[in-house]
Amino acid sequence: MSRHARDIEELGIPAVATSGINIVSYALGYDRTYNNGMPIRYVAFPFPIAGQPRSVHKAYVNGTDQLTGKPLMTAVIEALTVPLTDKEKMTDTAVTAKPEVEPRFLQPDTEEKLQQLFKDKEWTDFNPIVLPTEERVKKMLAGTSHKPDEVISTIRFMPGNREVTVEKVAIAAVMAGAKPEYMPLLLAVATRAPFGNSTSSMANTIIVNGPVRKEIGMNSGTNAMGPYNDANSVVGRFFMLISRTAGDYKNNVNAWESLGNNMQYNSMTIAENEEMLPKDWEPLHVQMGFKPTDSVVTIGTGWTYISSLGEVQPAYPAPMLIRDYMRSLSALGSGATIFVDPTVAGLLKDVNGYQTKQDFSKWLSGNVEKTVASYWGNGVIMTSNNAMALQGLEPYAGWSKLRKESPDSLIKPFNNPQAINVVVVGGAIQTTWFVTDFRLNKGVLVDDWR
Repeated sequence: MSRHARDIEELGIPAVATSGINIVSYALGYDRTYNNGMPIRYVAFPFPIAGQPRSVHKAYVNGTDQLTGKPLMTAVIEALTVPLTDKEKMTDTAVTAKPEVEPRFLQPDTEEKLQQLFKDKEWTDFNPIVLPTEERVKKMLAGTSHKPDEVISTIRFMPGNREVTVEKVAIAAVMAGAKPEYMPLLLAVATRAPFGNSTSSMANTIIVNGPVRKEIGMNSGTNAMGPYNDANSVVGRFFMLISRTAGDYKNNVNAWESLGNNMQYNSMTIAENEEMLPKDWEPLHVQMGFKPTDSVVTIGTGWTYISSLGEVQPAYPAPMLIRDYMRSLSALGSGATIFVDPTVAGLLKDVNGYQTKQDFSKWLSGNVEKTVASYWGNGVIMTSNNAMALQGLEPYAGWSKLRKESPDSLIKPFNNPQAINVVVVGGAIQTTWFVTDFRLNKGVLVDDWR
């Protein structure tokens, strides 16, 4: 929205940003003052947009601007032609404006009242936290050699270009119930905060590789995705807390997911079961170019996830079932992450002949097909890739044309096998897997944060 309008404005072309009224309110407030700084104008229309018939979209265009109450197209023309107001010419922008800063210390109070204060401020997941006293935070900081005031990242998506410091990470770590020895991993995780946020139901995964898995006692075996391990649970909850506090996520203020996502409580935090990888199957971090002895954490973000339903049959083996499940994924950027139990990994290698993870990814890339209508029917794809189709970029332009001419035609949207990742995790009890459209960021070296 605002960033696209800003890019066009920087080319010397007047632009108007459009979105729902709740997002526009945020854009004209925090975003303009602390992030954007440009006098971008907006018109607002109702939600939802994706999935609505053409008649609804036409009614929006023929309707009124929810920001001003004027006819929508009149508001667009005025936004493009009326000279800037004095307020829009403001110079106190992102360069000089300072957001309201919370005090470093809170006033002493009872446990009960402080717990309620953290909930009222929306600094929690509304479950009890460990109160971050000065003494507890100091003990947590002993888990790293980095100075408390060191800035590890700056969150620019949320208001105020909020700086994430080592001390803020320690505060969220205490709140989550972490131990000091978790700090290097938590600092690495925090460089990827906040978690994904959109109007759709985004989810995340945290995948840990290397020696740190054993150092802090993470679970990579039985029930690795469930609530049965201290480190897995705490690291996942920490990512949520640092995202909500440093990212300042607040419901219907700057967080607008229509349904939300239960996985944001823990972000499906796991350790890869490197000890049960088939021969010649490399762990995820080694595939990314790290050394086997490196400790690495990788964060993925997506929308869709499907758990397998049961038994693998010789007549219809695991690769074909996984292929079928992947038809339901968005295929944005060819991204997919498949979590397979060691039993399935063994079958894929020894029975189905995939000598490496990459071999299996290549097979999936060439064999997952879906109708072109289904591909464009996904809201993530339509809002992300339709612009490339309109520019004539292939294969999207060809797929867009095919959608109109022959909507039932099959296409292969996972055309980049390098974006299809396979992670081995689980207790080797059942032939099961978890298919997702999570796209993985480059791993973060935990050892840099010791």
